[in-house]
Amino acid sequence: MTTHIPDEDPTQPKPAPLSLAAWKHFVNVARPYWLGDEKGRAWTLLLLLIVLMLVDTKLAVMLNNQTGELTSALAGKDAGRFWASVRACLFILAFAVPTYAFYYYMRDVFANQWRRWLTGRFLDGYLQDRKYYALGAGNEIDNPDQRISEDINTFTGRSINFLLIFLGSAMQLVAFSTVLWSISHLLVAVLVAYAVMGNIVALYFFGSPLIQLNFWQLRREADFRFSLMRLRENAESIAFYRGEAQERTHIDSRFDKVIRNFARLIRKQRALNFFQRTFSQLTVVLPYVLLAGGVLSGELEVGAATRAAGAFTAVLGAVGVIVDNFESLSRFVAGIGRLQALSNLVLPGAQPAAEDRHPRIAMRPGTHFALEAVTLHPPQSDRVLIKELSLVLKPGDALLITGASGCGKSSLLRAIAGLWRTGSGTIQHPPLEDVFFLPQQPYLQPGTLRSQLIYPSVHRDLSDEQLLDILQQVHLPALADRVGGLDAVHDWSKLLSVGEQQRLAFGRVLVHAPRIVILDEATSALDSANETALYARLRASGATLVSIAHREAVLRHHTHVLKLAGDGSWEVSEAGGFEFDQPVADAGPAPVRPAAVATFVG
Repeated sequence: MTTHIPDEDPTQPKPAPLSLAAWKHFVNVARPYWLGDEKGRAWTLLLLLIVLMLVDTKLAVMLNNQTGELTSALAGKDAGRFWASVRACLFILAFAVPTYAFYYYMRDVFANQWRRWLTGRFLDGYLQDRKYYALGAGNEIDNPDQRISEDINTFTGRSINFLLIFLGSAMQLVAFSTVLWSISHLLVAVLVAYAVMGNIVALYFFGSPLIQLNFWQLRREADFRFSLMRLRENAESIAFYRGEAQERTHIDSRFDKVIRNFARLIRKQRALNFFQRTFSQLTVVLPYVLLAGGVLSGELEVGAATRAAGAFTAVLGAVGVIVDNFESLSRFVAGIGRLQALSNLVLPGAQPAAEDRHPRIAMRPGTHFALEAVTLHPPQSDRVLIKELSLVLKPGDALLITGASGCGKSSLLRAIAGLWRTGSGTIQHPPLEDVFFLPQQPYLQPGTLRSQLIYPSVHRDLSDEQLLDILQQVHLPALADRVGGLDAVHDWSKLLSVGEQQRLAFGRVLVHAPRIVILDEATSALDSANETALYARLRASGATLVSIAHREAVLRHHTHVLKLAGDGSWEVSEAGGFEFDQPVADAGPAPVRPAAVATFVG
């Protein structure tokens, strides 16, 4: 049984139906918790929940028996028997109520503990080796943030819930089947046939369609939420452009997909609700019809029929657990598929992404940067940005990278940083702690002014006086007083101008004192005086510089210039004799030979 899902992406993985594949996906995600470093706590909590469930089931059987006693006592007008049964019911409830409450409390505690552990595991994999960048740049998976924040929460909560439901159903089946068998063998036979039929109908007619619709609903909702988040993050640019109409069109298209998919989902759910209601309501009448002859003939007490009806309902609930929980079970299976897809990409032993199957630039540790016959392509593309580039950066060198827009300047920086590796050749790189990157638009995280200065470090052994002196060196002497001190918290990207943000980013360089600084138009918003002073400060520190810039004034702070043509060719020249506006075609043929190595010592 299939259903049409609108606007599906054929490149995206599909959810597994209720099958062995879905079970394997569940085991792959869940197993590390039950066999890992917190297995002791996990199994202890599970054992406690099973004990509570056993107690609750036993009390439910006792309460059902006393319900039969009450009915028989009333039918026989036996006051003593009636009040004795009432006292017994109250005694049972005195234990049943706190057991019930504590059971659900411990279930939620267990789910919360599991979510904390599993989220931590996925975050470790997501942030390791900058996989978050690779996933954001590629199309292997959609909305990884939503999968970590929401799908894990759903997975752990519903896993515990369904595990306990199935265990409780098994206990209920054993406990109440005994009661039912002692009253009527016919009821047991009818019950088995009825339950089997109901489960087959639910799985065949509602299984795959509901799982797929829930899978796509999760994705549509995440896409819609992301479009609203993008509007908020780019509010200023959109406001300057007055781009509200186009943004509304984009958001409406995402929201329309949410509504259309949900309309199909609720239509399928309507049919399921009709079936579930019919399946469960017939049990109100069926046991009485089957036992009516025995009660009317006097072979059975009225209370026995009541007990049998209660046991029949309990056993049917146990064997019909799939029918009763099919809606949430289908959403659960859809979420498992999304988590399994994410785990395949970020967790230990993950399969390489599509980009990784292309030829890759080799990365080799060293004391300084060196490029050996590096050819660079954009990820998942055959376009050649740079062909067989070879150069060596010695300590104290300063290389300026220039060229027309789109020629591959920022792409080369990404390759040097290890973010883009599609191509060939070798890049020798020093330890990461010796390299610092300054983008054109600095990243300012939520937090204090102190945390902005020491980013990306969490702690730094610098006094307040030293941090204030660094602000003085980057020409932000009054910033701390203006915002309320080093521990003031603001939305820094909105409070500070782009020029102030770029100067604050230079302050981070002074805090960390790296041996190599990579600047991607990091002074584009600064006036000439500030730009000159900050570059002079970096050169005085002895750091090796790699810069992208378009202004001639920057030339005097560099020793050499690498000019990219955009067709793969390149040229290295002395900074002193370089003319900034000179086209590549006038500079002579580009040396794109694997053996040609440009080595320059500052």
